[in-house]
Amino acid sequence: ESIFRFLYDPDAEPTNNLAERELRPLVINRKLSGGNRSRRGADEVQRRRGPRSTSPSSSGCSDVVDRPTAAVYQRHARAWEAAREPADLEPARRLAAEVAAASPGPTTGGPVVDLGCGPGWSTAALGAGAIALDAVPAMLDLVPTHAPGHPRVQADLTALPFARHRLGGAWAARSYVHVPRRDLPLALHDLHRALQVGAPAELVLFAGDQELAPFAHDDFPGRRFSAWPAALLHDVVAGAGFTIDRAEEVTTADGFGHHVLRITRARTLADTVGPDMRLLVVGLNPSVYAADAGVGFARPGNRFWPAARQAGLVSRDRDPVHALRVDGIGMTDLVKRASARADGLTAAEYRAGVTRLEQLAGWLQPRAVCIVGLAGWRAAVDRRATAGPQAHTLGDRPVYLMPNPSGINASSTLDDLARHLRAAADLADRS
Repeated sequence: ESIFRFLYDPDAEPTNNLAERELRPLVINRKLSGGNRSRRGADEVQRRRGPRSTSPSSSGCSDVVDRPTAAVYQRHARAWEAAREPADLEPARRLAAEVAAASPGPTTGGPVVDLGCGPGWSTAALGAGAIALDAVPAMLDLVPTHAPGHPRVQADLTALPFARHRLGGAWAARSYVHVPRRDLPLALHDLHRALQVGAPAELVLFAGDQELAPFAHDDFPGRRFSAWPAALLHDVVAGAGFTIDRAEEVTTADGFGHHVLRITRARTLADTVGPDMRLLVVGLNPSVYAADAGVGFARPGNRFWPAARQAGLVSRDRDPVHALRVDGIGMTDLVKRASARADGLTAAEYRAGVTRLEQLAGWLQPRAVCIVGLAGWRAAVDRRATAGPQAHTLGDRPVYLMPNPSGINASSTLDDLARHLRAAADLADRS
């Protein structure tokens, strides 16, 4: 009966166009993302579309971006374009040339993305097929004037709609400046996920020390900006799984200081860290297997995730982003360099890792830090350390040391590991 409803119901469409229109955005997103066919891929698309599909937005802008800033750009896009001049495009051309020169292969050859493209001044310089991405529709409407024929994508920097290892390079000139500093690690984690191993990127951010707030005498009032001390920014970028090939601090004609970072996507894990962490879990270093999977402790024989589930720390298996957002469990590594075995790491690498963790914990203030694996802590801090709470803190946060959950550590059972994780969580909850 419902098939022929259109015969007697004037409000019923005689075709399935309505259903097709509802499905079309998902299909386009899947094609753009390289064709997600798995349940995990479908869930990821649904997660990334969720806020925009369900939350009202009077500006039409992506709903995760800083809304006051996006609203200013949406209202004044053409005035902003007229008041600004295109930056020097030579660095963008050099990045495009480097991507084009990469030997074609299964992990190379993807497009370059212009993140926070604005009117698209740099997009054309990034080569044929470069993608213009911005959260603001009015800015994307200007792109065909400066980069005709280039694909345009409305999306947020913290939720890029690209499949893992899809992109061959990234350009982000003063775009992450509108991301709250506490959210930059997870935004760069997403960039790391989308870039191919070895892909280059260039970031330009403001120098200084300012959490998201207006600049004085802004000619477009209402915008908010973040500014970074060099040491903290470099640690965050390294923690996100990038090597810093070149770092410069320059002052432009308008008097603003900028960090210009030329970085490369490394074969390692990116931190999943942010504010309000119940516990920051620190592995010794990523295995090559985990780095390629994009998940710490990913090898089937590793017992971290089963122990964490048994201890009640996490509610989903092998999903570090979910662990951070839902369970308040952050993850990083003492040493970012991936290796087949942790016994190839040096004491100097461990000591440098402790220095980075000191700054990270001091900045984000997790309730407690859990070091997973005794060797690195013993090499860098206390050679006589045993499992349990430690006298030494990181960023004035308490530290718990536990055995390595690797399958080759036969001296610790799954129940032992779960007990240690519960103890680390108890330490966090008492702090």
